[in-house]
Amino acid sequence: MRKGFFAPPAGERTALRHVRVPAALAPGVAAPTTADGHLDLDIAIESGRIAALVPAGTVDAARGPDLRQASVWPTFADLHTHLDKGHIWPRSPNPDGTFYGAVTNVASDRKRYWNAGDIEARFEFALRCAYAHGVSAIRTHLDSFSPQAQISWPLFAKIRDRWAGRVALQASSIVAMDAIAGDEGIALADLIATVGGQLGVVTRLTGQDHEGVPANFDEYLETVFKLAEERGLDLDLHVDETGDASARTLIRIARMALERGFKGNVLAGHCCSLAVQPDEAIAETLKLCAEARVDLVSLPMCNMYLQGREPARTPRWRGVTVLHEARAAGLRVAVGGDNVRDPFYAYGDHDMVETFVQSVRIAQLDHPLGDWVKAVTATPADIMKLPAMGRLAAGAPADLVVFGARSFSELLSRHQSDRVVIRDGKAIDTALPDYRELDAIVGA
Repeated sequence: MRKGFFAPPAGERTALRHVRVPAALAPGVAAPTTADGHLDLDIAIESGRIAALVPAGTVDAARGPDLRQASVWPTFADLHTHLDKGHIWPRSPNPDGTFYGAVTNVASDRKRYWNAGDIEARFEFALRCAYAHGVSAIRTHLDSFSPQAQISWPLFAKIRDRWAGRVALQASSIVAMDAIAGDEGIALADLIATVGGQLGVVTRLTGQDHEGVPANFDEYLETVFKLAEERGLDLDLHVDETGDASARTLIRIARMALERGFKGNVLAGHCCSLAVQPDEAIAETLKLCAEARVDLVSLPMCNMYLQGREPARTPRWRGVTVLHEARAAGLRVAVGGDNVRDPFYAYGDHDMVETFVQSVRIAQLDHPLGDWVKAVTATPADIMKLPAMGRLAAGAPADLVVFGARSFSELLSRHQSDRVVIRDGKAIDTALPDYRELDAIVGA
C-alpha cells in the first residue's frame, strides 16, 4: 500500500486538524479565510461521516494530527469519459494524432477486439486508477453502434453494480446522428432506458467530421429528442468538436429544447467551434443555452491534443470552448477527463487532479481560481444528480482527498503523488495498477 504524506488516524471518532478547504467546496461554513480563498478548519469524523467543520484549533488534539494547513478536497466527479475505449493505444495507436485518425483506428479496434472480456479488463483497470486517485463518480460514454450496444450496455450494468459504494457509475450512448434513426434508434433508446443511462449522439453523420451543420440535422435532432422524451431520458451530446466556425449545432440544440419544452437535462460536451465564432454569435448561443438549461462540459486535454493538428505545423489554438463566458451566462460548466491512452488522446491516467491542473493552465481559470474548483467536484456531481458528492458538509460521507499543498499555488505547481484518499473515514490503498496487467489484452 502506497503511503501518503501522513498517516490518517484510525478509529470511529477521528479528526483532520488545521487543514485548508477551498471555501467554494464548503458552502455555508464560517471560518477564517486565506487570501486565496481557503477556509482554515478542523474536520471531525465519526463513523465514516463528517461530524463537523469548525474553525481550526477547535477539535481536541487527541482526535487527530495537526496537518499544518494541508489542503482537503472532496472526492472528484468525472462527467465525461470513454472507459470502453481506454488503454487500447498499444495495439491501436493513432500515428498522425488527428481526429479522423482517431475515429478510424477506434472503429477498427472495436470491430476486431471489443468482446465482453476485452472491455471488462480495460474498464476495471481504468476504475482502479480513478479510485486510487480519489474519483468517486464517473459518467462514461459507450460506443453504441449495433451490435456493440448489446455487448457494452449489459456489461456496464454488471460493472456498475460491482463498483457501487466505491465509484458511482453512469453511462451515455455515443453514436452518429444518422445511426439513431429508425428501428436501431428505438432499440438503443429502449436498451438505455432498461439499463439506466443517458441518450447521447455526436452532432455529425457517420463517416463525417464535425465541420458545418450536417444535412437534415434538425430532423435527426428531433428524433433524438423524441426518443428521450418518450422514455424520460436525459441527453448527453458530443457537440461541434472542431475549429470550423460554421459548425453551429449547439444553438440549434438549445432552440429545440426550448421549442419542445424538454423536461430532461441536456449536457453538451466539447463545443469547440464556439470559441472561434464572432462574439455576437457566442452571446446569442449562450443566452439560448442558459434559457434551455443546457449544461456544458469541456475536455481541455483531449481537445488541445486533437484540435489544430497538422503535420509539422505548430497548432494555433487551444481547442477549448468559452468556459468563462459560459459560466458568466449562467450555465453550469464542468471539465472532464475524456479519453485515456486511446487514439483520441495518447496520454492520461484517470486523474481528475491532472484534469483540473491542466484545465487551469489551458483555459486560464486562475487569478482568482474562486469557484472553478467546483468544475471537477460539485458541478459535475450536480449535473449527475449526486448532490451529496463534490462538497464538504456536516453529515456527508467522509470521502476526502488530502494534499500536502497548503495553497492553490502549491497544489497547481507540483504533482500531488503523495495525496491521501479517504473513503468513509478510512484511508484507502492508493497504489496504481501496473500497466503490465494489460499486456495480455493490448500488448506490451
